[in-house]
Amino acid sequence: MIVLKSEDEIKKMAEACRIVAEVLEGMKKNVSPGITTKELDEIAESYIIAKGARPAFKGYRGYPSTVCASVNEQVVHGIPSVKKLKNGDIISIDVGVHYNGFYGDAAVTLPVGSISKQAQKLLAATENALEAGIGKAVVGNRLSDISSTIQDYVESEGFSVVRTFVGHGIGRDLHEEPQIPNYGRPGEGPKLLEGMTLAIEPMVNAGGWEVNILKDGWTAITKDGSLSAHFEHTVVITNNSQSILTKL
Repeated sequence: MIVLKSEDEIKKMAEACRIVAEVLEGMKKNVSPGITTKELDEIAESYIIAKGARPAFKGYRGYPSTVCASVNEQVVHGIPSVKKLKNGDIISIDVGVHYNGFYGDAAVTLPVGSISKQAQKLLAATENALEAGIGKAVVGNRLSDISSTIQDYVESEGFSVVRTFVGHGIGRDLHEEPQIPNYGRPGEGPKLLEGMTLAIEPMVNAGGWEVNILKDGWTAITKDGSLSAHFEHTVVITNNSQSILTKL
């Protein structure tokens, strides 16, 4: 069931989403060669708790950490560890927060030191695809207008969209209807309505779209070993546009 949010609910969601945005801003300042993803996880958790909020991912279906930290060929749900980041890596950091009864969710992929031109292009294409998809989140469009726009942009850049994982509605629950694939034909699915709150999140591979899941039961990696990037925002559809709640 798609739940439309009232102005009061959106205000409360915005508070949770702001904490998410602040955590990701902190990650940008801390990601560098030599730091471990476990250290990044600890920084994020300390900040969230200091804000009086709760990490949304920790304990969710048994997930053990505060952030998902996915490095290089890891697509999503990478579990933080003591392995150090090195120059040339890329790292996707996904953060969820529960605050005052509502959830916020966002992700960013960051360069570690100096990265290759291919990696730079992948990050730019994924972030641009997210922006293009968000631009279709307007009253009267269909859900798949978001999906098809993301796919078209990604493929025009020579990359592929992951099909195993999707975006989602968000609000009082971390995952609400509708599911939001990053591929598909335009003009399909439910109509977009004012008050919808959506977590839009393209996951893009430099090679093929297929993924495998590691033995930890969480970490998804590209099947062909190619690099992967992930960007995400929580947005609310307004009367004549949309507002990005996880953007400072």
